[in-house]
Amino acid sequence: MTETDVEIILERAKEKYPEARPRIISDNGPQFIAKDFKEFIRISGVTHVRTSPYYPQSNGKLERFHKTIKTECIRPGVPLSLGDVRRIVEKYIVHYNTVRLHSAIGYVTPVDKLNGRDQEIFKERDKKLEEARELRKQKRQKAIPEIMRSAEHHTHLERTA
Repeated sequence: MTETDVEIILERAKEKYPEARPRIISDNGPQFIAKDFKEFIRISGVTHVRTSPYYPQSNGKLERFHKTIKTECIRPGVPLSLGDVRRIVEKYIVHYNTVRLHSAIGYVTPVDKLNGRDQEIFKERDKKLEEARELRKQKRQKAIPEIMRSAEHHTHLERTA
C-alpha cells in the first residue's frame, strides 16, 4: 500500500464519516514515534494512541490480525524468501479486505462497509430470509392436508382390520 493509497482511503473515510474521529493504535516502535509520522498525524487529524510497552494484549485487535495473517496466509503459503512473504501478504490483504467476510461488521467485507454497501447487503439477506420463511410456510400448508389424509387412511385401515 502506497502513501497515496493511504491518503485516498483517509479522504474517502472523512467524506463518508465526517463525524468520525479516527485513531491509530500502535506500539512504541520507531516508525510510530518518528517526526514524519507525528507530522502526518497532526495534519490528518488522526488521534494516535500508543500501547503500553511490552504488553501486546493492549493492542488486541492488531495481535488478532497478526494471528489471522499467520494462520490463514503465511503458514499455508510456505514463503521461500522475503519477496515471497511480501507477495503472499499483499495478495492476502486484498482477499482480507475484498472477499473475506468479517463477523464484527455483520459478515460483510471491509470494502463493502467502507463503500456503504453493507446496508444493501443486509436488505438483500433479509429479503432472501423472508422468501425462505414464506416458502417453508407454503410447504407446511401443503403438507397438512396430505398428513390429514394419511392419518384418515390409517384410521380407516385400523377400523376395517
